[in-house]
Parts: sequence; C-alpha cells; structure tokens
Amino acid sequence: MIKLNQHERTRAQESSNAIERMYITMRHLFNRGFYKPMGVSGETLREALLLLRPEIYGSIGDEKAELQGLLYVIERLPYGIEECSYINLTSDEGYANSHFKPIIPPKRRRNCYRIDEEQMNIEITRGRSEIYDILTHLTFLFVESHKISKRVLIDESGNTTRDWVKLEKAVLSKKKLTQEEREVAITHTANILGRTFKELLAVYDKFAMDGKPERLLQIVYWLGKLAIQEQINGNKRTITFSPVLRERLGHHIHGEIWADRIKEVMFSKGLLDRPIHIISANMHSVMNVCFAPSALKSLMAKKGVFEIYEDISKNENKALRNKIFKEALQKGMIYIEDTSGTNIDVQLFDTSQMDFSHGDISVDEEKILKDQPVILVMDYAFGEQAYETIDELLKPYSPNGKKKHLDVQSISIMGKAGILEGGKGDIMIPSAHIFEGTADNYPFENELKKSDLEGEGIDVFEGTMITVLGTSLQNRDILRFFYNSTWNVIGLEMEGAHYQKAIQSASKVRGSINPNVKVRYAYYASDNPLETGSTLASGGLGTTGVKPTYLITRKILHQILN
Repeated sequence: MIKLNQHERTRAQESSNAIERMYITMRHLFNRGFYKPMGVSGETLREALLLLRPEIYGSIGDEKAELQGLLYVIERLPYGIEECSYINLTSDEGYANSHFKPIIPPKRRRNCYRIDEEQMNIEITRGRSEIYDILTHLTFLFVESHKISKRVLIDESGNTTRDWVKLEKAVLSKKKLTQEEREVAITHTANILGRTFKELLAVYDKFAMDGKPERLLQIVYWLGKLAIQEQINGNKRTITFSPVLRERLGHHIHGEIWADRIKEVMFSKGLLDRPIHIISANMHSVMNVCFAPSALKSLMAKKGVFEIYEDISKNENKALRNKIFKEALQKGMIYIEDTSGTNIDVQLFDTSQMDFSHGDISVDEEKILKDQPVILVMDYAFGEQAYETIDELLKPYSPNGKKKHLDVQSISIMGKAGILEGGKGDIMIPSAHIFEGTADNYPFENELKKSDLEGEGIDVFEGTMITVLGTSLQNRDILRFFYNSTWNVIGLEMEGAHYQKAIQSASKVRGSINPNVKVRYAYYASDNPLETGSTLASGGLGTTGVKPTYLITRKILHQILN
C-alpha cells in the first residue's frame, strides 16, 4: 500500500503532462493542415485543457460558464470570431493590399480579416507561440460554446428553451435595447450561462465596444448558435492552416526582414560602427527617462519624478506623451515603425546628439563623448519570436558585400512576468532561465543585482525564472511545484530562455558578437498566479507598474552610460 502511494502521480505531474500533450498535439494538427476543434481531431486538445484547468480559464471544467476567462480570450481574438465556423491561420499573404479591413484585437497586435460571414483569417507573423496562444484560446471558446448548447437544447430535433428564444429575439432585434429590455435579456442569458444576474451585470460593460453595447449577448448567442448547429446538423467548426504558413514557419522570414531593416537604417545614419546596447522593453520608458526632464521642465519643478511618469502613463495625457516624443525626435532618437509583420517597433538613441545635463540619471559625459554609444530599444517579442528576432539582429551585416560584425556591448531585457512569492508591482532579478517541460537551463551572469534595486519601497526577489510555453496554460499545481522545488523558481514569463539561447549562441558559439557581452534581465510582476484572484485575467497593472518599470529602466541606463 505504501509503495503504491509513492508512485501515485501528483496533480502537478498530470498538469505538466497535459501541457506537453497539448503542444505535441498542436504541432501535429499544424502539420496535418486542418482540424475540427469539437470533433475527434480536437479531442486530445480539449481533454488536455480540461484536465489542466489553467488559472486563466477559471471554471472551464464546471457546468456554468466562465466569464472572466471569456473576457480574457475575447480581448485577444478578433471581433466577430464567435460568428465564424471557419478559422484560417495564414502567413502574411497580401491581405493588407486588399479591400479587407484589418481587425486588430484590443490586447494582441495581430492582423485578422473577416473574409465572409463564415470565415475569419488570422495572420501569424510571430512564430509558433502565437499559434499555441490562438489555439488554446479557441479551444476554450468552443468548450464554453458547447456548455451553452447543452443548457438550451431540449431535444435532438433542435427545440430550445424559452431563455434561448428570448435571447435570440433580443440579439436579432434591429432597434437599440432599452434599459428594461437589456435587463430582461441579461436575466435569460444568466440562466443560460448558469450565472447570477449580478455576476453578468458586473462584467457586462467590460465586453462592450464602441457602438456595440450589447456585445456580451451577441457573443453568447453566436457561440451557442454554432454549437447547436454542430450538434443538430453536424456542421463542425474547422480550423485550417494555410499552405504558405506551414511552409514558412520556423524560417525566421519576418525576423530577418525586421533585423535587416534596422541595420540598413543604422548603416545609412553612420551608427553601425559604434558600440551598441540593445534593450528589449516597452516603447516609452527609455524615451521618457531620457527626454521627459527637458520636455516637461515646468512640470518637473513642481512634482516628483515618479509622479510625472505616472501622469504620462495615464490615457488622458496624450498631449504630454506627444511633447516628449517630439523632443526625442529632435534630439537624437530615430523611430523605426515595423513593416515586417513582427509587430516590433524600434527606437535608436544616438547618444552623441543627446543632452544629459537635465536628465533623470547621472552619466559619465566624458565616456559618452569618447565612445558615442547607440542604444537600440526594441518592443516586446512574443514567446519563441524572441529567439527569431535577437538571433537575426546579432548576425553580421553585409553592406557592399563586406561582412560587418556588430559591436554589441550589452543586451538588457525588461519585461513583465508572473511572480510566485511577492505581489503585483514587485521586481524579479533572474539568475537563470529554465524552459518549461524540459530540463533545458540557461544560467548567466546578470549585471543587475538585487542590491541595485532595493531601498525604493518595492520588494525585490532574486532566483530562477521559468520560461513557459504559454502563460495562459499554467495552473496552481504546476506553479506550486515550481515554487517549492529545488529549482528555486521566483516567477514565470514567456521569452527569457529564447532570448538567452540566441545571445548564448551568437556570443559563445557562432562568434557573431563579443563573447563577454553583458546581459541584464529584470521583470516586474503583473500578477501573482498563486494568489486567488490575481491571475493574468485579473486585469491590468494600472499605475502599479509605473514605479518598477522606471526603476529598472533607470538602472539599466545608468549602467550603460557609466
């Protein structure tokens, strides 16, 4: 009996195995070229997701509908996807030059095109991680849709409950709903979803869009309608992968175009022979630290520096942001908007043209005058795309047929991640990255130390970070295992191991860049998935993320410029 217990699988092992199965299945379906998510071909994916029950998808395994998970997914998929029974994942195949208008999801930068009433095309330009992301979200959506159809179908001939008839009438009505009609429709929808009127009311406005106040009713109706059609007529929804996407994936096509353009611009501006410092971060913090003090002199005299950064980050202060952007363009910043499809914009800062005397950080001006370093800031990559972009960026450039090695002196990665010990807004300093599902590990000498960021009123943690295959696939059991194991994991994110793999191969194996290139990694916590209600779906950081973002940015710049 005792021996049997020793060999029982823990929930963490089952979950880990479910993630592995999901990834193998997704790659298999991709090679196959198409599958039906609610058919036999999609069964493994559904079963694995239901066994896993990731935190982000909440009560996916329960009979009642999951509202927060639905909101999270809907914000990352194109408007109208719930109405489509054919979803086609494509490469960049020229739709930008057609009459089709791109639909960009609010929380994911990707171009999607509604081809007709039944079909949605989603453009994949950011590698495999993007496919995994979309397929797991779609699996969740279809599982939820079948929960709806189960609750409203009375018999096999397609007769439905009174609640469904009333919801259909409200959704198909051409006139605007009155407050009374809306509340009646919400009552029926709450019954269909197995949720309370109060719960629906709490999320109703979060689903709404400009000119579409009843969006939640529409989503529930269309998800249910297509699931009913699947069960009554066998019209199964289908996901296909275009032949061009299957041929191109893994060949770094977008990453190469992206990196070549950056080197082209640097070469034309005479910046390619200078010392280069690469920073992967957002598109505002480095620019604001360098230019906000001079662009907003009068404000700086009245308020503390972090207060100003908070003000700049608020939606209503677009004028302040524009002022800083204008100042930056006049005084040494070059902005390269992405046209490659990677969705990664770039800023180049020519320090020889910059005046640091009014700046937010102390700098060694003699050193800057002598070396004239260039700071290259790239926007966040997505999962495996981090490998593709950095790998291409660090390759030598060959203008006029002559090979030119880049003098890359440091690479700094700042991002947001899930934390396992602290809370939102805390800082994590990694000493190694481990790749989930494997024992692959990447230890490194981090130039940023815990002591560099302490004493600012924010908790700082140092240890191992785990690079996960998808943040939306983690559940509490896996996270607890990471946290309690000897791997000493402090947080999880999606890019670290991919960045380090590219840096390591370029510096230590291929000799593309200096073998002693300095690396800096720091993350600020967007959530603590081990705390109830603090999953990624619990909403944005608000201004909580402002202070850690700027503390890390200032420290990175201080090290580069001194």
